[in-house]
Amino acid sequence: MRGMRCLLWALLAVGWLAGSGGVAGERPGGITLVGRLVQGGLVIGHAPGCTAVRLDGREIAMDEERRFVFGFGRDARRDHLLEAECAGRTVRRPLVVAERHFPIERVNGLPERSVTLPPEDLARRKREIAAIVRARAVHSDLEEVFAGFRRPAAGRISGVYGAQRVLNGKPRTPHYGLDIAARAGTPVVAPAGGIVRLVGDFLLEGRIIVIDHGMGVTSTLFHLKDIVVREGERVRQGQLIGHVGQTGRATGPHVDWRVNWGAVRIDPALALALAPAKAAP
Repeated sequence: MRGMRCLLWALLAVGWLAGSGGVAGERPGGITLVGRLVQGGLVIGHAPGCTAVRLDGREIAMDEERRFVFGFGRDARRDHLLEAECAGRTVRRPLVVAERHFPIERVNGLPERSVTLPPEDLARRKREIAAIVRARAVHSDLEEVFAGFRRPAAGRISGVYGAQRVLNGKPRTPHYGLDIAARAGTPVVAPAGGIVRLVGDFLLEGRIIVIDHGMGVTSTLFHLKDIVVREGERVRQGQLIGHVGQTGRATGPHVDWRVNWGAVRIDPALALALAPAKAAP
């Protein structure tokens, strides 16, 4: 697996240079990308010698080693433009994002009030959504995202990213997480290191935690039985943060793990497939 990941780095680096019509010697260090250019994909890049990188005109933060991260949502369009300012030149690279076909996921037997919220719950729900948005909007200079991800819990995959959800026969928004079903009380660990930005007990998500991994990337975990860390606490990858539960809107014990790049919802399964991005020695 490690060899395949290294090969992917190499192929993507070659693809960048060939697509831009240049050769490696023309750009100090070259520019490499790793990750799948597909809907829901997370991509890590390295641009030594470059001072700025933009995706579709939006500047992307880089760390001191000139590493950066970007991603594409479930319904991302096909064509995008990545630009880099390198050695006084603007390097442009068109990116083609592959379309995916997502399954339909039917969930029946949910309490009707959790499918269609009654008016008295709407104000609470508005506050909870705002809290999640604020936690995911934090853009820190943490570099934990470059160390890669691990599964937050052992168990069976019971729900996948992108599936169109039909709840009690009513079509709803797609599912943006990776569901891992396990016995209640199964340990849940941090999928990557970072800082806890939100701990709460919400109407639909149940007990929820948001972890900031840096560079705009966050993990959100729902339906926990309990949470053993506090807001503002620094956690390491693999550290215990809680236990699998069935809180909020859930038909059985599981953890719903979500990954975001800012407001862009990423497929956690694709984040798991990324190799760690090492800094220069």
